[in-house]
Amino acid sequence: MTASDTRIRSLQARRIWDSRGRPTLEAEITLANGSTGRGIAPAGASRGSREAIELRDGGSRLGGLDVTRAVAGVQGEIARHLSGHDALDQSAIDAALIALDGTPDKSRLGGNALVAVSLAVLHAGAASRRLPLWRHLAGEAAVTLPMPEIQIFGGGAHAGRRVDVQDFMVMPVGATSFAQAMEMTAEVYAAAGALMQAAGRRQGVADEGGWWPVFATNEEALEKLVTAIGHAGLHAGRDMALSLDIAASEFGAGGRYRLGLEARELDTAGMIDLLGSWIDAYPIASIEDPLAEDDEAGLVEFTRRFGTRLQIIGDDYLVTDAARIGAAAALPACNCALIKFNQAGTVSETLAAMQAARRAGWATVVSARSGETEDVTIAHLAIGWNAGQLKVGSFARSERMAKWNECLRIEETLGAGARFAGLPAPLAHWSLAHD
Repeated sequence: MTASDTRIRSLQARRIWDSRGRPTLEAEITLANGSTGRGIAPAGASRGSREAIELRDGGSRLGGLDVTRAVAGVQGEIARHLSGHDALDQSAIDAALIALDGTPDKSRLGGNALVAVSLAVLHAGAASRRLPLWRHLAGEAAVTLPMPEIQIFGGGAHAGRRVDVQDFMVMPVGATSFAQAMEMTAEVYAAAGALMQAAGRRQGVADEGGWWPVFATNEEALEKLVTAIGHAGLHAGRDMALSLDIAASEFGAGGRYRLGLEARELDTAGMIDLLGSWIDAYPIASIEDPLAEDDEAGLVEFTRRFGTRLQIIGDDYLVTDAARIGAAAALPACNCALIKFNQAGTVSETLAAMQAARRAGWATVVSARSGETEDVTIAHLAIGWNAGQLKVGSFARSERMAKWNECLRIEETLGAGARFAGLPAPLAHWSLAHD
């Protein structure tokens, strides 16, 4: 054994628990030189139909969500197959995992098992080089701190569908550093909570830490968010922009959209017009999944009408898939890709999706899931891969703050050379229109 021996010596897996108190899987790799790496699989509540499929036990125990089968697969079949592989050859290991699973959706061994192992390999590789993960990913390239998208009100599948829209977020477009972006958001989050408390509407927080929504309409949340920005001493449209995750696949299919909060149903044209009225009335810089994943024509039309005015993010429609991003760019049906490594299933596939978005001239947003842990990998991915944007959830709950705080540490490490990404490319002229 030598210090340069980066072959995989052992692979373990264990069941741990995510931020919703549900089982998930952690993989831990040890290399021949003693370096180790861990990876944890997150889990989403709002999921695209083409995502890598998690392997869960089923049955009545733990709501059918236990992961003992996935853990056994990692410790048995996957561990035997990867023994002796070089952890610094990430693409070869990921290809071996995909081939071993042998299914197009990673359902045999489980997308959760594969992504945890792939991430563990990535961390072990960085540890063997004695580099922080972001620098391991970036190589010698300069890096930027991402523009954060931070949830203030949580809705949709993250909040018992109390409102239809899943995320009401802010983007601190007036910030010049990541630290300043965090301070500005802290003021808005506190102001929003105080407003809800004064109105007798503060009833806790949603899955990702945003305030639990108690509104009569979806648009009321937008009004309260703009008010909160003002109460924080900031200017909506100059200091803070709004960002929405509509997550339309959760309430729309076949060109019909059922808004439960407002007890009405819209067709595709009506849904586009509704969102257009919000874009006209509020300083919205970004909208994710404005139409359902099966409404490609609607997404094309929405992008035609609004693609020069704001960032249009594909999530359920694209599912971090390079081929789908390339096809969508040719239409175009978005101008930005959400990047979630557990949608893809391996680190290499996640990177391929990001590279496909860049070839298309799109922006990218690295994103967490609603079921998260203390793992901070996505902060390093967003910085090391120069994603430009990071979406973690809210400005509360430790599984969220761990990731924001990791970005602060990296910014401090970079010192005078730290650069903040600022507005993404699709928003180059946005601030001029809303100043």
